Amino acid sequence: MICMVSRSGRELQRYNNMGGRQVVGCIPYRYKQDIDGNKSNELEVLMVSSQKTQRLMFPKGGWELDESLEQAACRESLEEAGVIGLVECELGQWNFISKRHGTYYEGYMFPLFVKEQLDYWPEINLRTRVWMTVGQAREVCQHWWMKEALDILVQRLISPQQQ
Repeated sequence: MICMVSRSGRELQRYNNMGGRQVVGCIPYRYKQDIDGNKSNELEVLMVSSQKTQRLMFPKGGWELDESLEQAACRESLEEAGVIGLVECELGQWNFISKRHGTYYEGYMFPLFVKEQLDYWPEINLRTRVWMTVGQAREVCQHWWMKEALDILVQRLISPQQQ
């Protein structure tokens, strides 16, 4: 067994030149399997509950000084959702105001093709994870910028030759 602990604190946190906190998130996804274990074309995405409100969102957190954007996306997926996979090409960058803090944030989103789902992960006692369809995710996601990232991911997966 490996002991994993979530990073905490803001000592290594990155801020942009306007003082906005930089955060990185990802959309963990997989293709649903049928009863026989065969992959279908139906896309599923993994959402996690927020620590404070229990509303569902995609894993995200601070981008820290000692990591790349892609490393931060992997770390957040592992810490918050307990999944490991392949980080793919960035979906985009969004600027938004935090509802809770009223401050500006700069958010980056990536797709994560899930290869492994862990039974135990750092925030297992803080968050719930739920696999759902894209339509369900669009309904429950609280953040407009995450919904836009989801739309970009879906379009990219539907039309991969255009990328």
